[in-house]
Amino acid sequence: MEPRSFLIHRKIGQQVGARIGKGKVILVFGPRQSGKTTLVRMVAKDSHLDPLWLSGDEPDTRGLLAEATSTRLKALIGGRRLVVIDEAQRIANIGITLKLCADTLPKVQVIATGSSAFELASATSEPLTGRKYEYHLYPLSFGELVAHQGLIEEKRLLEHRLVFGSYPEVVTHPGEERELLALLAESYLYKDIFALGVAKKPALLERIVQALALQIGSEVSYQELGQLVGADKETVGRYVDLLEKAYVVFRLSSFSRTLRNELKKSRKIYFWDTGVRNAVIRNFAPLHLRQDTGALWENFLVAERRKANHCAGRSANSWFWRTHAQQEIDYVEERDGVLRAWEFKWRSTRAPRIPKSFRDAYPDCITGHVTAETVEHFLLEGQGGEEVS
Repeated sequence: MEPRSFLIHRKIGQQVGARIGKGKVILVFGPRQSGKTTLVRMVAKDSHLDPLWLSGDEPDTRGLLAEATSTRLKALIGGRRLVVIDEAQRIANIGITLKLCADTLPKVQVIATGSSAFELASATSEPLTGRKYEYHLYPLSFGELVAHQGLIEEKRLLEHRLVFGSYPEVVTHPGEERELLALLAESYLYKDIFALGVAKKPALLERIVQALALQIGSEVSYQELGQLVGADKETVGRYVDLLEKAYVVFRLSSFSRTLRNELKKSRKIYFWDTGVRNAVIRNFAPLHLRQDTGALWENFLVAERRKANHCAGRSANSWFWRTHAQQEIDYVEERDGVLRAWEFKWRSTRAPRIPKSFRDAYPDCITGHVTAETVEHFLLEGQGGEEVS
C-alpha cells in the first residue's frame, strides 16, 4: 500500500470548530494515539486565532494550573483568545481551573483534551455544569476513511481494517502495523489506568483484556470470566468498567421488551479497534486463515456504527437480541422511535433470516443484513448511503 496523508479529516473537527467563541469550554476526550492533538491543531489553525498551548505532561504547567486563581490565569493567558490544554487529566483540580476560565475570561476560548475520560470527566463534570461542550474522538471511522480516499479503495481495504484496525498512526504507516499495534496494546492503552493507580493488579487487567479479546461476539459472564482469570465477578466488573472508560472496550446489552424467553440481563463486550483486539491475542493472520472472521466482522460493524452515529450527532440506543432458545440477531437499534435490526455476514449470497418470533413480536421493526459488499449502506447512512432494509 502507498503511504497515506497524515491529515485525514476528522468529522467532529467541524463540530468543534463551530463551537469556538460560544462562551463555553470545549472538552475533547479519547484514547491515546487517536489524534486529539492533531485535531485541535487543525481547529486552531482554521480559527485564525493565535493559541496558547499548555501541556499537562509538563510539570511546571501542572503547577501553574493546579492552584490557579483568576489573577494568575489572566497573567498567564495575557491577550490570547484561544487556550489549548493538552493532556488535561494530569492536572490536579483541572475542573475548578476550567470553571474559573469560563467565568472570569468569557472572551477566551479554552479547549482541553484528555486521554483518560474517567479522570478528566469526573474532575470536570460538576464544576463545568452548563459551561462545556463534550466531544469524543475514536480511532478513524469508515466514513472518515471513505472521505479521505474514496469508497472503492476503502472497501478494498476492509479485510486489512479487520486485521489491523484504524488507529491514525497505523493507517498512515502501512507496513509498520504490527509494531505500532504491539506498542499500543502493550504500553499506551493502559497507561492512564496504571498511572492513576486505579488498577491495583496490572497482570490481572491484562488477563481480563485477553479473555475479552477471545470472547468478542459472545455473551460475557463476569462470573465465568472471573473463574478464568482468578478473580471474583465484582473485581472483573470494576476492571471492565475501567477498560470501557479508557476507550479500550465497550458493552452492548441485550434487547428485551415483549417475549418471555428473551435474554434480559446479558451483555457482549467489543473492542473499539479490531487491530488492538488482534494485538492483544497476537494474531494478525489474514481472514482466510482465521476461525474468528465472523466475530471480527461483528465487532467491526458494531464499533463503526457507533462511531458513525457519534460523528453524525445521532442519538441512538443499541443492543443485540437473543432468546433462551438460541435465536439471535446481531444488532438492534432504536432512533427517534424507529426500531431497526440487522444480521451481519462477512460474505453471503443470500440474506440471513430474521427469526419469526422477533418479526412477530416487533412487526414494525425495519430489518436487514450487512455484508462486505453492502457495508456502505450500513455505515454511511445520511452520507450518501441508504439503509439496507
